[in-house]
Amino acid sequence: MNGTGGAGMGDFLETAVRFPAVIFSLPLAVVLVYWMFSVIFGVGTSVADSAEPGEPGGFAGALTPLGLGGVPAAIPVSLVTAVAWFTAMAGTELLDAGWQRVATVPVALLAGWLGAWLVVLPLRRAFPDETGIYHKDFVGRVCVIRTGRVSAAFGQAEVAADDGGTAIIQVRAEGPEAEELTSGRRALIYGYEPEGAFFWVAPYDSGELAPEENRRPA
Repeated sequence: MNGTGGAGMGDFLETAVRFPAVIFSLPLAVVLVYWMFSVIFGVGTSVADSAEPGEPGGFAGALTPLGLGGVPAAIPVSLVTAVAWFTAMAGTELLDAGWQRVATVPVALLAGWLGAWLVVLPLRRAFPDETGIYHKDFVGRVCVIRTGRVSAAFGQAEVAADDGGTAIIQVRAEGPEAEELTSGRRALIYGYEPEGAFFWVAPYDSGELAPEENRRPA
């Protein structure tokens, strides 16, 4: 029985690294690692991912014309990747002709889009506040660092929204100030970088943080 199981796993891995399944195997691995880090370490995409009025909205905004907007971008991207991979795996296993396997690639992408669209459609109801959060609303607020460190390339923080909820945002800092920003420290959001989709922060220590301070510091 063990030999049969080992052979089955070997066949599975062999299929995963053959064309066209291999095209989607690496993206699927990236997606799995992303969600593992999101669950274990709380590292993930900012929920403050909506576009400013009149702005295209970056990567999340690019998904809207495809019918995949209204939820955090990681969700439809993960769904497209997973469904496309399963479709490509089936094509790799069942089809022998070269042209058929080549044709499997666009078919897998179409299946991924359709599967993601069907899931995202009802999921939009779970994110009713997503469209009401804009980047400019967070500039000038005080946030709490949620990662062990903040640098010019890494960092996340939690900030309160006007409705009483909270949002996890991507933050960055440079110079000596960045060394002070460790998990649990408060920081002032003083700018937003649209190209990198993150906020610039600096240490903020002005007494105890009252609820209203998390909206606008004096």
